[in-house]
Amino acid sequence: MTDLHTIRAGAQTLAVRKDLRVPMRDGVTLAADTYGGVDDTPRPALVALSPYGKELQALALTTPPQRRPSPMWDGCIEAGDIARVVEEGYVHVIGDLRGSGASEGEHIGNYNAGGVSLGQDAYDFIEWVAAQPWCDGNVGMIGISYFGSMQVLAAAERPPSLKAIFVSGGHYDFYETTYHGGVMWFMPRAAREGRGGDSGWAFTDGVKSRMLETYSPEEIKKRVAERLQDPDVAAWPNLVHVLNYPKNHEAWFDIVMNEVDGEWYEERNPVTLAPKIDIPVWLQIDQGRGWTTDGTIEVFNRLKGPKKLDIGPYPPMQSRPFIEEHDKMFRWYDYWIKGIDNGIMDEPAVTVHVEGSRQYVTGAQWPPKEVEHKPLYLRPRHKLSFEPEPMGAEYAVPDGFYQAPLTVTDKVEMLSWSTEPFTEPTEMIGQGAAHLFAEIDQPDTNFILRMWDEAPTGKRQLITTAYLKASHRELDEERTTEGDPYHPHTRAVPIEPGKIEEYVLRVYPFAATFLSGHKLVVELSNDEPLADAHNALLPPDAFHLPVGRPVTHKIYRDAAHPSRLVLPFTTVTAP
Repeated sequence: MTDLHTIRAGAQTLAVRKDLRVPMRDGVTLAADTYGGVDDTPRPALVALSPYGKELQALALTTPPQRRPSPMWDGCIEAGDIARVVEEGYVHVIGDLRGSGASEGEHIGNYNAGGVSLGQDAYDFIEWVAAQPWCDGNVGMIGISYFGSMQVLAAAERPPSLKAIFVSGGHYDFYETTYHGGVMWFMPRAAREGRGGDSGWAFTDGVKSRMLETYSPEEIKKRVAERLQDPDVAAWPNLVHVLNYPKNHEAWFDIVMNEVDGEWYEERNPVTLAPKIDIPVWLQIDQGRGWTTDGTIEVFNRLKGPKKLDIGPYPPMQSRPFIEEHDKMFRWYDYWIKGIDNGIMDEPAVTVHVEGSRQYVTGAQWPPKEVEHKPLYLRPRHKLSFEPEPMGAEYAVPDGFYQAPLTVTDKVEMLSWSTEPFTEPTEMIGQGAAHLFAEIDQPDTNFILRMWDEAPTGKRQLITTAYLKASHRELDEERTTEGDPYHPHTRAVPIEPGKIEEYVLRVYPFAATFLSGHKLVVELSNDEPLADAHNALLPPDAFHLPVGRPVTHKIYRDAAHPSRLVLPFTTVTAP
């Protein structure tokens, strides 16, 4: 039975309907709560769907927004500002996905619910909402991160009542969300199981491992034994535990067991589905989490209907409860849902905040300006220069570092190179590449590159990052262009120890102006530092799996081995 009552939110009175049952086409029902006005006037609805639990989202009415590193920050309160939604004349509808929270059914695997596409469920949910007497038949969607990804999955199914979507901070290519350049990222576990500032999924008995549902116990035992042969996995106690007790960690077990890209990740990949979307789409992302920026741009480029791309300033993590971007969202929905001609479509399609200059650049596409990819070469004495190294390896000897596993040391070794101070403001907007000629003494390692803007005072801000597991070095030659490499990540090819190889890292998209007197600093390691100023802005589990074996690295940067960054300059000024 539906619980209908009113609550106070500031100066407003909200009508709340709790535990509505929303029927899916196969007979399963999903649970939903609605928040609207107390009058009987039908309103357009904004739908939020996730597995995080609709009750958690209601804390947006009572919990002041928190910024990292506040211990009250909870990464799963992402459905938006409920009181603001109602104040703007919409009904806020928050639903639990199949197999989570109070909803029926099973949730198995990636964007999959007992064999049913979550996009299909979203279609049925949206059309049910549109048919209710408190809705005027027009629906949009709301919410960031997982809620944002659900918007893309829903729009690809083309429900007739869904008029537009506004996606902030969505995750798209699911492989790239969980393995950056082939390097495992721990944050997805936090979002699923509740760790380090995340409440996690509203787990029920309906959440199951797709691997356990697909393969026999004998096959699972064999595959687990093979996965434990990876020294990175075997050296990390938490992963050993997950692999031995998979029923306690269903979704995370599936991710750990699928370390290369392929069918498991590609099924219902939002990036692949994007060309099916023809309704208006606004995509918003803040700088500082490069893989998410990369996926947002890729979806934007594939969309067929009216679209906008909005890349905001650093830092990367929005408040929880999520309250940012609502002004832009309501302008978007007022135009496309309420029919208010507010001029939003007369404005440029792409808006990008440029770090350093703190200016906004606009254009019709990404990058919003014409760019020229230019190399910055790694040189002796930790220098970066526009001029290549003229000396051979016998004179320009390689830089090197030895990294012991973090099971025996807490020190992360790093190499760094920097430009001379820029004499004029120098702007870069786009994605890039790092070409590293390297020799290692093991079959595998990680390359983790971080690019900083260093002020004359020594204060630094992270600009972008690049990751590559060495065994994932293969490039997709058809998609790769200068300054824009792509790796298929469909297999791991061990490295021949002692052989010099060229590794091409994808430098995630960024926009920055290096002001006069500032330096560009690039750092290279095979593990992440355990703590620094940037990591403090992210949840504690936003960490990559360290290398589990001792590795010696030699980075060659001589005339025959031109290790370099290839970066997207809009202004080219030699430092």
